[in-house]
Amino acid sequence: MDEAKRAAYRSTAQTVIKNLQRRNMEGYYCETAEEAVQLVCDMIPAGDSITWGGSVTFTETGMRAALEAGDWRMLDRSTVTTPDEQREMWRDRASADWFFMSANALTVGGELVNIDGNSDRLSLLLHGPEHVVVLVGMNKLVADVDAGFKRIRTTTCPLNAARLHTNTPCEVAGACSECHSERCMCCQMVVTRHSRHAGRIKVVLIGENLGY
Repeated sequence: MDEAKRAAYRSTAQTVIKNLQRRNMEGYYCETAEEAVQLVCDMIPAGDSITWGGSVTFTETGMRAALEAGDWRMLDRSTVTTPDEQREMWRDRASADWFFMSANALTVGGELVNIDGNSDRLSLLLHGPEHVVVLVGMNKLVADVDAGFKRIRTTTCPLNAARLHTNTPCEVAGACSECHSERCMCCQMVVTRHSRHAGRIKVVLIGENLGY
């Protein structure tokens, strides 16, 4: 990355962090994914429980690999198979110490803009785990909420639909049609404009292009 882009990212990130603080959320900026992984790992006490929602960024940054290699209790929903195991896993995940996710978009004003299909990811953002870490590449920064939902419709959904093979209009046509398909990914459309619980939501901005 050239120095001009680094300087611009740093300046913009500081503005976003101030706006997050006004919304009772913590904000951090790291120039690289490696720095972000170290920052977050240093926050988490040994033995704490950790879970995560569907997120390309969580894997791309190396955060998942670092956590799996550390001294933490990982709650991975993909490891359970029976309905009873799934219910038990959900109870454990809802009371986890740490929940990791990304955001579909983040406004300069500090609002998180997200959509969800099954709503697993957003339900744990809104309530449950003691700490929520939101990893956000600078490519997901938008001017306002409307621009956030536009980004989701034109970028996020088509790319994720292709990755997940949803057979929704955004996969077939490459564009959102506000569908009611069986595997619709936009069942919930949520804006997090404020956190009632100080310090619960920690947004880590990263000066790289990450996720969708």
